[in-house]
Amino acid sequence: MSAPTIKSIDKPFLISVFSLIGAGILIFSSASLGLLARTEVIFKSVVINQIGFGLIGGVIAMCVIASINYKHLKKYAFFFYIAAIILLILVFVPHIGFAHGGARRWIHVGNLFSIQPSEIYKIAFVLFFALWLSKLKQRVATYKYGTSAFIVFIAITGVLILAQPDTATFGVIVFAAIGMYLAAGARWRDVVMFVVAGILGLAFLAFTRPYVMERFETFLNPSHDARGSGYQIQQSMIAIGSGQITGRGFGQSVQKFNFLPEPIGDSIFAVASEEFGFIGSVLIVFLYVGFALRGLKIAARTSDPFGRLVVVGIVILIASGSFVNIASMLGLIPVSGVPLMFISHGGTALFITLASVGIILNISKYQTS
Repeated sequence: MSAPTIKSIDKPFLISVFSLIGAGILIFSSASLGLLARTEVIFKSVVINQIGFGLIGGVIAMCVIASINYKHLKKYAFFFYIAAIILLILVFVPHIGFAHGGARRWIHVGNLFSIQPSEIYKIAFVLFFALWLSKLKQRVATYKYGTSAFIVFIAITGVLILAQPDTATFGVIVFAAIGMYLAAGARWRDVVMFVVAGILGLAFLAFTRPYVMERFETFLNPSHDARGSGYQIQQSMIAIGSGQITGRGFGQSVQKFNFLPEPIGDSIFAVASEEFGFIGSVLIVFLYVGFALRGLKIAARTSDPFGRLVVVGIVILIASGSFVNIASMLGLIPVSGVPLMFISHGGTALFITLASVGIILNISKYQTS
């Protein structure tokens, strides 16, 4: 393999990113009308948190990070990881963390906006886990250094994230961890063992946490409680179905007004499907597929193990979370609560996503031919 040389950033990947950003602005602006028409919505939370902090701040962070050599991240990965753990703990401190919808996942930042520490933890986890795996080299396939370390990382993550509770985010992190573990040279039998353990763990959660079991029951029988646990998926399917082939048109969604829960959050793909139809929905999926494939191509061309693993982890975090959101709105899996990256409401998620993209863009400068 030829030695890497410093080049310009990967343009096809950058195009895919800005295509998703553009789609996000278009869809979010339309979906916001449904919430802004409701009296309980605070306009400044959308403008300051999503546009100011998430979009504008995120694009600035992406540009700055893309210009800084990613290898500097090695020096601070451990400290970033520890800081992210502290933020997750602060979620449970009275008067600092706060709850919404039965989950305790946010921290107030003054009176302006809030942050979601789990989004920060995701990228911190990828950076530190990539650093750990890159230092193991051939030892990653051993139980003492590879398998045991994987278990410890997942256990720490599980304790912190599931306590909120946030089962879906934990699952996305596990997806990324398994992908990175495989890319680092893990044995397939170990990965299969972890997948089986994950299925058993999910079953355990379903039987010990009523809300998890309720989501599975709703998935198997969406009409079971049409005005309760099944309400969101019922309204989502109505929105998606009414979009037909070409959609109602931009801004013409009916379901976003007083029908769809969280039209700018979990249900935003349903709004997009209603307005842009089957064609628009497929185009959105293709945008994410293009993002993921180009990102993995950058990883394959990166000779530095740390850089390669970071790209794999970030791409899987963004792509898997987005596909989980889309699949849940289509009724293919239980409703997850994972945001649609680049599009859903969530200033912290959007900021961290764009900052993470900046890391990939910087790593893309060091691809081999």
